[in-house]
Amino acid sequence: MIFRTFGAIFESSNILSDMSKKFTEYSHFDLSEINKEVLKKWDEENVFHKSLEVREGCPSFVFYEGPPSANGMPGIHHVMARSIKDIFCRYKTMKGFHVKRKAGWDTHGLPVELGVEKALGITKEDIGKTISVADYNAACRKDVMKYTREWEDLTHKMGYWVDMNDPYITYDNRYIETLWWLLKQLYNKGLLYKGYTIQPYSPAAGTGLSSHELNQPGCYRDVKDTTVVAQFKMKNPKPEMAEWGTPYFLAWTTTPWTLPSNTALCVGPKIDYVAVQSYNPYSGKPITVVLAKALLNTHFNPKAADLALEDYKPGDKLIPYKVIAEYKGPDLVGMEYEQLIPWVNPEEGAFRVISGDYVTTEDGTGIVHIAPTFGADDAQVAKAAGIPPLQMVNKKGELRPMVDLTGKFYLLDELDDTFVKECVNVDLYQEYAGRFVKNAYDPNLTDKDETLDISICMMMKANNQAFKIEKHVHNYPHCWRTDKPVLYYPLDSWFIKSTACKDQMIELNKTINWKPESTGTGRFGKWLENLNDWNLSRSRYWGTPLPIWRSEEGEEKCIGSVEELYNEIEKSIAAGFMKSNPYKEKGFVPGEYKKENYDKIDLHRPYVDDIVLVSESGKPMRRESDLIDVWFDSGAMPYAQIHYPFENKELLDSHEVYPADFIAEGVDQTRGWFFTLHAIATMVFGSVAYKAVISNGLVLDKNGNKMSKRLGNAVDPFSTIEKYGSDPLRWYMITNSSPWDNLKFDIDGIEEVRRKFFGTLYNTYSFFALYANVDGFTFSEPEIPVAERPEIDRWIISLLNTLVKEVDEHYNNFEPTRAGRAISDFVNDNLSNWYVRLNRKRFWGGTMDADKLSAYQTLYTCLETVAALMSPIAPFFADRLFRDLTSATGRSDKSVHLCDFPTLHPEYIDKTLEERMQIAQDITSMVLALRRKVNIKVRQPLTALMIPVLDEKQKEEIESVKDLILNEVNVKELNFVDNTAGILVKRIKPDFKKLGPRYGKIMKQLAAAIASMEQEEIARFETEGQFMFDIESQQATIELNDVDIISEDIPGWLVANEGRLTVALDITVTEELRLEGIARELVNRIQNIRKASGFDITDKITVKLTSHSETDSAINKYEDYIAKQVLADSIEIVDTVSDENCTDLDFDSFKLQVSVTKA
Repeated sequence: MIFRTFGAIFESSNILSDMSKKFTEYSHFDLSEINKEVLKKWDEENVFHKSLEVREGCPSFVFYEGPPSANGMPGIHHVMARSIKDIFCRYKTMKGFHVKRKAGWDTHGLPVELGVEKALGITKEDIGKTISVADYNAACRKDVMKYTREWEDLTHKMGYWVDMNDPYITYDNRYIETLWWLLKQLYNKGLLYKGYTIQPYSPAAGTGLSSHELNQPGCYRDVKDTTVVAQFKMKNPKPEMAEWGTPYFLAWTTTPWTLPSNTALCVGPKIDYVAVQSYNPYSGKPITVVLAKALLNTHFNPKAADLALEDYKPGDKLIPYKVIAEYKGPDLVGMEYEQLIPWVNPEEGAFRVISGDYVTTEDGTGIVHIAPTFGADDAQVAKAAGIPPLQMVNKKGELRPMVDLTGKFYLLDELDDTFVKECVNVDLYQEYAGRFVKNAYDPNLTDKDETLDISICMMMKANNQAFKIEKHVHNYPHCWRTDKPVLYYPLDSWFIKSTACKDQMIELNKTINWKPESTGTGRFGKWLENLNDWNLSRSRYWGTPLPIWRSEEGEEKCIGSVEELYNEIEKSIAAGFMKSNPYKEKGFVPGEYKKENYDKIDLHRPYVDDIVLVSESGKPMRRESDLIDVWFDSGAMPYAQIHYPFENKELLDSHEVYPADFIAEGVDQTRGWFFTLHAIATMVFGSVAYKAVISNGLVLDKNGNKMSKRLGNAVDPFSTIEKYGSDPLRWYMITNSSPWDNLKFDIDGIEEVRRKFFGTLYNTYSFFALYANVDGFTFSEPEIPVAERPEIDRWIISLLNTLVKEVDEHYNNFEPTRAGRAISDFVNDNLSNWYVRLNRKRFWGGTMDADKLSAYQTLYTCLETVAALMSPIAPFFADRLFRDLTSATGRSDKSVHLCDFPTLHPEYIDKTLEERMQIAQDITSMVLALRRKVNIKVRQPLTALMIPVLDEKQKEEIESVKDLILNEVNVKELNFVDNTAGILVKRIKPDFKKLGPRYGKIMKQLAAAIASMEQEEIARFETEGQFMFDIESQQATIELNDVDIISEDIPGWLVANEGRLTVALDITVTEELRLEGIARELVNRIQNIRKASGFDITDKITVKLTSHSETDSAINKYEDYIAKQVLADSIEIVDTVSDENCTDLDFDSFKLQVSVTKA
């Protein structure tokens, strides 16, 4: 009888056998149905919570869930991220740890606000005007939980065990209170300060951004912008500069819209500069320009160097030039120039050449245009040199840059009337007033419309102020949430002085186990080395309010708790600034930490903005209007999720829930959540927040493109799970590539995993269950000691324990891909394709003797152990398989997820046996490959296999598995020959990739010497493992892995090499062998008909075959063999087969009809 397999669906409605003490048999295999049925059982039995209960009192394994935002639908990449987290929590539970898993929701920040603005059809400017702040924030609170049900549904269906019933929510007042406490700790340490600096600003989002937000993956991207080399006309040129045409400084910018705000030019103190006489390329007017000597040939064609200036005619391709003087940077400092675009008159002291160390000659002209209001370096160098910024005065009397917060030049009616009258050239400015500096900011423009940069450049060209205008590709930052370019903008912001703790952060980071390590040292480590202070302020409405109150005189108070705020309000009432305490009116009781008490109040805007406090000197203090960076919200979750220090203080201080033993999120969190966790932990607690972290890669489409709805290549996780089930999806995503590598997601890969791994494991179980039920095996007999079992059983048990050891190590080292692949290889290559296939006959018929019992116990143990090993990755199928096995044997009455990790039995591991069997597998694989090469089926017997042996040890190893090999490859005999006998001719080829780096200078001669090695030398080389050459008086030693040794085919034989093994197969098919091959083929075809007809494995049959010259002789000769194999009472050759059971058999060169009926 053959290894029985089934078609496709594995569902409880199709159970075939009596359930009492029998192994469940299935007629179908459907992992989606298994998913649903096991999920239902988990819910009924409350298995997740039981898994926590059974580990109460055990050591803790601390895990933190990075909070997603439920205002967007979950995607396929969330399945990847959540699978990774789930794997290690399940594994650690099986290893005896208590693993609490609290879900969380990230509910504040730009993603929420921008989504609400879009839904309401408003912009930030409308908030407080067409919609109140209270109504707007109420809409945000509602919208942020819009897709909660979908998130919970995906989490449930994919088997991610996390407590969704009691999640932490970042908008919860108790959560916010912990944030305020943390901010007060930073404030008290002098790490929280206010500054007016140039910061990244997103006009589209209406808020400043922190440097870590600007460094999210994909924020910096290549853009093609219009650039200009501008001519700044000198006021007081040196004499030699005024001898030819008009003298100018040349300065290049990629942002021409900043030129109206120019107030200085900056040169490098160590840079060499030249004065050059030439012509303007556009107007043809004579000019003398100053630029860096190193960039002369970038702007002037060297071919024109020898042309006479006087010979130039406008329109000539080559424009002559002449270098007339050289200067050092300091020689130019102090020189003045005329305002390039005189729209607005700045203060005194502008339009001078200054010096700056950051100026380079990598590009541009070596002279930097300085607009202090739009660049941090510009502002710093200008302030040091006493250069004023160019600023406007708005209607409120506030100083502002030329561009407003929406990204456009101020309209004249938005400016102070006196300022406009005294400082603005209305005739020149009004044409450009209201223009957006980037088309992306203007809702009425596209990237195809003319930009402000182009308009300004054309105006400069017409005024003979442009030396060169061209498109230039450069890397420019974009807002991580709006995908639109940022501006560098002067902002009043609150900062966390993270640079003060930079060194400690770097040192603590070295103690964290990063997966991969390169992210910890590279992307994260380098980021820490170049850390800037953290811009905490956000000019928005829905978020955690900054708990700092200030008076106009500059007195400050940082509030660290609701109770403290409550008491400060009481003081304010006494001072006459507040009429009543809104918290007292709502019945809030300080110090009572129940949810019901905190739900009485709201710490968000606008309510917290209405609170006026009193300073120490008796002055009114109002809250600083900013919110805090939403990344601070999530980075504070280790403390805020337990309302530390107001509640659960002892849990955190005793390290029961802190720091995390493990966290995992996408690579985009490296400079997001991973950073803020690390920064807050370092600055407040002087410790790490997590000990190990997996930074998983992106999930791309199969072509390597980023998934998006717009491109139509996004994969829906819900329909994918519905079709395939969660297990093959999880297994595919985890085993296809390491979690930290980008995954090219291909739906065909899931199907392949379903078929190759799960299908193979299902078939293996089905085979076992079928025969175990026939024989009544229930593991009730005493277990046969492993040492007393047949060698093949001891081999698979040895491999099984090696697998337990390896998988345990891989899980423990946060290497799920290696764990999954090891399990797959064991099931496919060793358990199914080798052990079961070689031992099928032990399960067929006969009495339950020791040999048969050993086979059952061995296969059962393998299946039960594999179910446990795979359960962290494929929790549904593993639990079904485990329960199907243990419910019949009574070895367990619970879910696999409530059991311990398999116990390692090192005494069962026999490496010598494993290696010996590996040789058998390798030789079998090589011979089968040779058969395929000439299209000879395995059912066709062959005469001989010849193996040259290198030494006596190799011969003994092969001899011990000789019968097994011959049976597997269907060859009659195996002959050993001495490797030096000369029967096989071998060629040797050097591996240039390995030898080249070692012997580069003599590689050519070495390759020739290797290729010319004699057969005796090659044989000696194979035996000894290395060979030495003397090439040009230099010794060169090669080893076996430095070369490829190839055996040439000999007449009538095929030869294959693999490492130290060489096999030669006699492919001559004699008439005797041909007849036996036909008999074996007939057995196979009749067995398939039995299976398709649904016959029971014990049913006897009668067989009728039509007469044919190709088969009659084989049937007559091997009738007894065929009958025994297919359980036939009779086999009859007839002229025709006419009954309804007739089946056509199609052979390579003829056809045959056969009838198979029950006897």
